[in-house]
Amino acid sequence: MATELPDSEYDGRLERIRNQIADADADAGVWFGATSIEYLTGFDHIQTERPVVLAVTADRAEITVPRLEVERVESNPRIDTVFHYRDYPGGRPIAVAVEMLEGLGAERVAADADGAPGTMGYEGPPLSEHADIAVDDQSWVSRLRWEKSDAEVDLIRESAKWANLGHRYLAEETEPGAHPVTVSQRASMEASRAMLDTLGDQYVPRTRGSGPVHAGYITGEQTRLPHGHTANRRLEEGDVLVTGATANVDGYYSELERTMFVGEPTDEQAHYFELMLEAQTIAIDELGPGVPIADVDAAVDAYFEEQGVADLAQHHVGHNIGMGGHEPPYIDRGWDDHCESEYTSFDADDAVMRPGHVWTIEPGLYTEREGYRHSDTIAITDDGIEWLTYYPRDLESNVISIE
Repeated sequence: MATELPDSEYDGRLERIRNQIADADADAGVWFGATSIEYLTGFDHIQTERPVVLAVTADRAEITVPRLEVERVESNPRIDTVFHYRDYPGGRPIAVAVEMLEGLGAERVAADADGAPGTMGYEGPPLSEHADIAVDDQSWVSRLRWEKSDAEVDLIRESAKWANLGHRYLAEETEPGAHPVTVSQRASMEASRAMLDTLGDQYVPRTRGSGPVHAGYITGEQTRLPHGHTANRRLEEGDVLVTGATANVDGYYSELERTMFVGEPTDEQAHYFELMLEAQTIAIDELGPGVPIADVDAAVDAYFEEQGVADLAQHHVGHNIGMGGHEPPYIDRGWDDHCESEYTSFDADDAVMRPGHVWTIEPGLYTEREGYRHSDTIAITDDGIEWLTYYPRDLESNVISIE
């Protein structure tokens, strides 16, 4: 049972980043993105209008934060010095970050951006405008996150276990007359309670008021929209449901989705379900180390073309998952061209699957009335794949019986 990344994981990440800083002939690496800062140091924060700036050199890691984050970060063993400003806009966050960099002797930095993102109305100056600091761009952390370590996969595997439980509670609570929102709340609460009771103090706090497990669904006509909303209507016999369940384990997520039916499906509904299920099976059978990523999406597209339903497919087969719900690479038949584009830093080696990739596999079909999509989280191993999610996929297991 893995519930927290070991310190050695962060040590290894910082070592790799320091090697890249040296290779780039930069004095420091700089990060404004909250996920990248967490990835390197373990300091998690909510990205708001108050910038946080991490600087890493060959032998130090320093950070600039708003005053309200000082107590949360100052005990972090991987951060040597904490600079702070009172708040934005009066606290001049970028000016404080520049002082931090000047103290490190950083005249040339490689940064994930030339300033903080415009989150929640932030409008600040670029880093390069404040001093004689040359700023080169880099996306090192984003690229490092593609291949998960064994420790990261362990956390996603643990997430999948609790997502599965949340999904089971969701199915048990589903019945005609129930409201999707309250069913989701009950299932999420019960699964979160079980998770917290089981893990106890091993669970790393990651929530603010909500539980670590979430399970819910979109229903009826909303399912024809891949990103539909939970409708304000009670469940009815004959409804199609597209479910979703996940759990937060030390900042890592899995993805489990199923197409379900309230009562026995019609012949038409069963037909589209089976087409979707076969497409997902085709995609999963294609997975493996060394497989061209684009080929997986192309195989599903060819199947949909053969079945005459290609016009009902609205998106690619899947994406990586980990600290973010969607992470590159993406299983898209244009991925190989993307890797060779002048607009990316990728190359041909980045166009194939590798051990440590963790994929969501979710081809979907969307008719004028309903949608059909399963999603499973699957890791690429040295010699094949490992299913991390495991809720049943067959039609019979995804029918809610009506008594």
